[in-house]
Amino acid sequence: MKWASAISTRASLETAVKEVAQQATEQLGKAPDLALVFVSTAFASEYARLLPLLKEELPTARIVGCSGSGVIGMADGFPEEVEKGPALSLTLAYLPNVEIQSFHFTELDLPDLDSPPAQWSDLIGVAPERNPSFILMADPFSSGTSELLQGMDFAYPGAAKVGGLAGVESFSRSSGLFCDGSLHREGIVGVALSGEIVLESIVAQGCRPIGDLYRVSEGDRNIMLKLSPDELADNGPSQTPLEVLQDIFQGLDEADRELAQSALFIGVAQSGFKPSLTQRDFLIRNLVGVDPRNGAIAVADKIRPGMRIQFHMRDAQTSAEDLENRLRRYRVERLEDKLDSQGSSPMGALLFACTGRGQGLYDEPNFDSDLFEKYLGPLPIGGFFCNGEIGQVGATTFLHGFTSVFGICCQPGD
Repeated sequence: MKWASAISTRASLETAVKEVAQQATEQLGKAPDLALVFVSTAFASEYARLLPLLKEELPTARIVGCSGSGVIGMADGFPEEVEKGPALSLTLAYLPNVEIQSFHFTELDLPDLDSPPAQWSDLIGVAPERNPSFILMADPFSSGTSELLQGMDFAYPGAAKVGGLAGVESFSRSSGLFCDGSLHREGIVGVALSGEIVLESIVAQGCRPIGDLYRVSEGDRNIMLKLSPDELADNGPSQTPLEVLQDIFQGLDEADRELAQSALFIGVAQSGFKPSLTQRDFLIRNLVGVDPRNGAIAVADKIRPGMRIQFHMRDAQTSAEDLENRLRRYRVERLEDKLDSQGSSPMGALLFACTGRGQGLYDEPNFDSDLFEKYLGPLPIGGFFCNGEIGQVGATTFLHGFTSVFGICCQPGD
């Protein structure tokens, strides 16, 4: 197995395609089996020309990709995140003994959520016994993405799934999805990889908890009505979420009080019984409204009584620390201690980063990709800035916001 990545900021699409194709193929030294292409929305008027140009340069490769508000690739051996202006990123892979299945669906193609797993695997065209991993890109206006992720978790439990929602050009409000020889404007494109490959993921949501852990004692759809302290949830006093938040707010220092005005979130624990929770156990969701009349708080997800929740905040320092902790943990557990029984070796990586991160958050360029290189070495990396990120928390795949999702592509050991 071998991976390569290149990026171009040429204003001419033809020149950019030739530049990235030449650089990436020279790095690869092999005829590529897979090409992942990410193009900035500055080229929106030329999306239809991209695949024919790439096919001329890469006749053997299965090509999948999408538009991004910015793109990520390798320049002179170092990762580069280009967040504005014309840019094209190309990641190539030589994948011996790997089966590559590309696909495109729209919402109308998806089975009902109560359909058996076989209908989902038949749709994708890969048997669950093949143990595939998935790279997914979707139109941000498609309402079927969450349903697809649920169906894929049902059909392929335990399979790695990473990706993001495509970038949208501000004037036309359209995105580009690329699959083999076709340009699509809606739906989901992706690739299933099975055989001698391991795809591992790191999902950095970039938040820190504030206050105590609570259980939802009363809730309706996406609305929290009453909360009880976690250890007293069965018989302890309950409060409205707004009362809980006001109590937490009083205990914050001045800086955190100011931050809470604009960067407050809810963390939903993915385990109802685990006695000790870490940051990896929480799914971070937006707060979408407060009703001061009854103290209820609405959340951008379904809420059920019995769920464990904790309020969270996000800032640049917290986001950086969260990502660094996760990268450090991955390096120690996977690479230094070699706890993975497969003994697989990272060969390349993909980064799906929220448009709310990058230089606007950190006030410096290439932050996430440089930190990745610091802990995992000079792996070729490609990707894009997303309108939503796809990654797993626990055993479930979610759509995220303000998150960086890394997909690490590994060669299985003996």
